[in-house]
Amino acid sequence: MNTPAHSSSGRRVAAAAMVAAASLLLAACGSTTTGATSSPASSQPPTPVPSSFAPVTVTLITHDSFAVTKSLLTDFTARTGITVKVVSEGDAGEVVNKAALTAGNPEGDVLFGVDNTLLSRALEAGVFDPYVSPAAADVPAALKAATQDAVTPVDYGDVCINLDDAWFRAHHLAEPTTLADLTKPEYKDLLVVENAATSSPGLAFLLATVARYGTDGYLGYWTSLRANGVKVVNGWTEAYEDTFSAGGKGNRPIVVSYATSPPADIVYAPDPKPTKPSTSVMTDGCFRQVEYAGVLRGTSHPLEARAVVDWLLSPAVQKDVPLSMFVDPAVPGTPLPKVFTDFAAVPADPLSLDPAVIDKNRSAWVQAWDQVTLR
Repeated sequence: MNTPAHSSSGRRVAAAAMVAAASLLLAACGSTTTGATSSPASSQPPTPVPSSFAPVTVTLITHDSFAVTKSLLTDFTARTGITVKVVSEGDAGEVVNKAALTAGNPEGDVLFGVDNTLLSRALEAGVFDPYVSPAAADVPAALKAATQDAVTPVDYGDVCINLDDAWFRAHHLAEPTTLADLTKPEYKDLLVVENAATSSPGLAFLLATVARYGTDGYLGYWTSLRANGVKVVNGWTEAYEDTFSAGGKGNRPIVVSYATSPPADIVYAPDPKPTKPSTSVMTDGCFRQVEYAGVLRGTSHPLEARAVVDWLLSPAVQKDVPLSMFVDPAVPGTPLPKVFTDFAAVPADPLSLDPAVIDKNRSAWVQAWDQVTLR
């Protein structure tokens, strides 16, 4: 998952969504794997992870949107002797593709950033040496359901419809509240979405429609959206910053973005910062993305790699996750910043699909979507 984070020079959501273009296209073109399978989880308890080690460098392979406060890395090294070398390799799809090609002979020791839309591919390719951090004991079962005890959930986020509240007030129009509403005549020519073949949130929104309407109904829904004037653009930046009316340049007040976009807009707004966002989230039809970390099979530092996975679930890192990557921490009870508790949407019943089902059908779904929506 490319996380909905925003940068001080713009919005890191933009980077998160746009870097997906190349490798999500690869991900959409098939579900072939190396043919290997992940090693079965041992029935024996895992070797206890020591609290300190001889000085060693552990390479953390991740996507371009990974971020953590530098002092947390420094403190981890001081406490454990482990220096974490962060290597970014593109978006999540590209990271998984590279890891699959090097399964058993990895370029690093830990992989962070595989999400539930890509996890099945990584597991089938034998990317991971199965390990679930003891710190995940309290993580909700729903976040762990697809892991096959091979990886550890670290964070999650929801792709949702975002609305320009000021636009709707000015036009005296009630805001849509359901996916079905988006096909109604009063919302004609108001929605902009990202391309499902080239954008992480675009793919997630497509999956949301599959989850809601089923394989027999999602294309009918997209046919209705097209008839109602949906605009499809390449990625998040073009959608949110250029076409969405609240982004300042566009004329469409409905956009596919993230449940955390409203607080991110406040955090990265120029001073004086607004006291509340000008946008809101339609919580019906959100698609949940879960992000995992795992020990790479073939690592020369298996215990140290496990320690890094444990660290990602530590209270300090989990507390850092919201404002570093604008996603929610996996460990319940982690304190959230006030801007999150005040303005981040919390969908009551986010949509999801089994990762194996996604992996098997992704190519066909995207190709069929392309024919209905863009041709």
